Amino acid sequence: MNDDRYSGDVLRDFGKRRPVVRERVAADPGVVIEHTESEWCGAVVSYRQGVVELEDYRGRVRGFPVTDGFLVDGVPVEIGPPTPKPASSAKTRTASGSFAVEQQRARVAMPSRIFVEGKHDAELVEKVWGDDLRVEGVVVELLQGVDHLADVLADFGPGRGRRAGVLVDHLVRGSKESRLIEAAVPPAMRQHVLVVGHPYVDVWQAVRPERIGLSEWPVVPRTIEWKRGICQHLGWPAESQADIARAWQRILGRVRSFRDLEPSLLGRVEELIDFVTDPEDRAR
Repeated sequence: MNDDRYSGDVLRDFGKRRPVVRERVAADPGVVIEHTESEWCGAVVSYRQGVVELEDYRGRVRGFPVTDGFLVDGVPVEIGPPTPKPASSAKTRTASGSFAVEQQRARVAMPSRIFVEGKHDAELVEKVWGDDLRVEGVVVELLQGVDHLADVLADFGPGRGRRAGVLVDHLVRGSKESRLIEAAVPPAMRQHVLVVGHPYVDVWQAVRPERIGLSEWPVVPRTIEWKRGICQHLGWPAESQADIARAWQRILGRVRSFRDLEPSLLGRVEELIDFVTDPEDRAR
């Protein structure tokens, strides 16, 4: 028996390999894409004449022909034109995912309120739920820190038909925030006050990290102020409060809808909206 391992043609089946099938992805603003050859990763900022422009987490922008190779979440994709805007007759959805109410002016503010800790929390809630809140007539106000919750509630005077929903950062068992809330909301008030929170150090973390080109939010040592540490990790200026404000606007600009937020924040905000707009409470 003669076994000649060199007698075959090693290139015989070379041309029979199946082509790589790539999913087509629309170049919608904000979609995070990686250019395979240069390894440039960024969010789509424009698409025109067969060129897609990507902005990386440092704010730099580069354009690439759509015929190049690209990845989304590590999967090869083909880049197509942005998703066409829906016809005006079709029902549209708000950033929160609810159906938009057409041709309706904002309702006069109702007595109930939603309170959030700071400006960044309020801006994020406005961007995703603003349309819904205007239709319902719900106003969002600032606590300027959970330390002020007791004073704010005393001034607000919650009661029947006048509910207060409160969103708190880093509300975990045994935290300083949980102790402050326990003291600020006595049992007699709890029928008209709902305090909920997310587990994050700051509301920045409620934005999905891939929206700014990260696989996960970095761990910042306790010796460094958290927001400043995040900016330093991303290579962004972090010397002044203006630098921090610009960093937040850059992050907020990557949020397009509820899909860009973590579920642990989504559920809590929806819970607050349901609480302060409860029709049975208003009818009493």
